[in-house]
Amino acid sequence: MSKDTIANILTSIRNADMNKKRRARIPYTTITENIVKILLREGFIENMRKHQESNKYFLILTLRHKRNRKSPYRTVLNLKRISRPGLRIYSNYQRIPRILGGMGIVILSTSQGIMTGREARLEGIGGEILCYIW
Repeated sequence: MSKDTIANILTSIRNADMNKKRRARIPYTTITENIVKILLREGFIENMRKHQESNKYFLILTLRHKRNRKSPYRTVLNLKRISRPGLRIYSNYQRIPRILGGMGIVILSTSQGIMTGREARLEGIGGEILCYIW
């Protein structure tokens, strides 16, 4: 595992979704908890709970799947990491991108905490663009 915890949780969620798993287990940090709360609030995942195993905490996520027997399986989540440890990407509130015309979300790390692009535009603050989710 690398030191980039945000990329780790996005990859864990993406892998669980691609393998048609119902649950994903990710390590607990306050940043991952805030990102998962945004995913839960925006309806990209169904449920989240905190679990402890031998003095380590994990978040157990219940993923949302589209199950249609007639068509092939389609992934629900598309996650893309933007800012990374080697190249930080910042934006002011006027230049926060809109994903699929507002269908997707941008997750930002701002001075007020981790929030979506829509919330940051309303507050009038910019920050580091962490990821796109659609």
